[in-house]
Amino acid sequence: MKTYKIAAVNGDGVGHEIVPAGMQIIEAAAKKHGFKVESETLLYGAGHYLKHGAFLPDDGLEKLQEFDAVLFGAVGLPEVDDRLPFKDFTNLVRTAFKQYVNYRPVKLFDGLKSPLRNKGQEDIDFVIIRENNEGEFVQSGRTMYGDTPEGFAIDTNIFTKVGTRRIAKYAFELARKRRKHVTNVTKSNTMIHTLTLWDNTIEEVAADYPDVEYRKMYIDAASANFVLHPEYFDVVLTTNMLGDILSDLGGAIMGSLGLGGSGNICPERNFPSMFEPIHGSAPDIMGQNKANPIGQFWSAALLLDHLGEKEAAADIMKAINKVTASGTLTAELGGTATTTEITAAALTALA
Repeated sequence: MKTYKIAAVNGDGVGHEIVPAGMQIIEAAAKKHGFKVESETLLYGAGHYLKHGAFLPDDGLEKLQEFDAVLFGAVGLPEVDDRLPFKDFTNLVRTAFKQYVNYRPVKLFDGLKSPLRNKGQEDIDFVIIRENNEGEFVQSGRTMYGDTPEGFAIDTNIFTKVGTRRIAKYAFELARKRRKHVTNVTKSNTMIHTLTLWDNTIEEVAADYPDVEYRKMYIDAASANFVLHPEYFDVVLTTNMLGDILSDLGGAIMGSLGLGGSGNICPERNFPSMFEPIHGSAPDIMGQNKANPIGQFWSAALLLDHLGEKEAAADIMKAINKVTASGTLTAELGGTATTTEITAAALTALA
């Protein structure tokens, strides 16, 4: 029997409720489809930082590398400087494990209405492919004399042709499996050096895919069209920061950030990939059994799909749609269901 080792990293806040729920879904899918899952819970995150002064132990990355994949919740607590979780955990893992693809799907589930008037399931179904290791979030910069009137600060974006080419290739290969359309979301009319290199490199890759329709769209126009014409999009290829913003907008047009799943993927599989919902740690509702676990379930489906268990992943997605179609919803979607009730409904639908 095929066996997969999965690290369950709850993180902080509602992560302690939704990651265990996600592992229940994975284990149920494994039982149904004839493979085995061995999991270990690792208590990394801001809670670990408060106790030990670091978001993960000295051998934390080495420990994570022992696993086939990581199911992650969210990181951050009000008591911890909010500049630290990305630098000292999320980005650390993404770069150390060369997870240069951030995969964030957007689609409308059965039984749900989008906040967008007159837009339905046929209109809202696309994937945001965000470059995950370079761009605006490399944190190359410094602050000088910040506490004086003449203080200044610099952040430098870094784009490489190698990094841009590999994420573009991933996006075009994905488009071939979908509706054969890639939109490059950029802002090269103002960031004339870095994003012109980005655009030119993507155009070079596009020439290798004559069967895939390609177009360029500036971020301001793309933001408007996400709301007015989400049907324009199939595979959205964009930079680290622009993708971070657009994926939250994508979650909003689905109806809730609690619905969105994502993957931080190392396509070459030299390192484990990490899968997480797009929302944050939501410390204001932690421990109250109110968190929506569907984004975690979708992340679990993406994890299994990445491992090659495509039928199990598809069954999880069918189960999610059965739950939403039944009207079993959490409060932010107008329902009254708890985290445990959504989980139980999903497990029943999966079975």
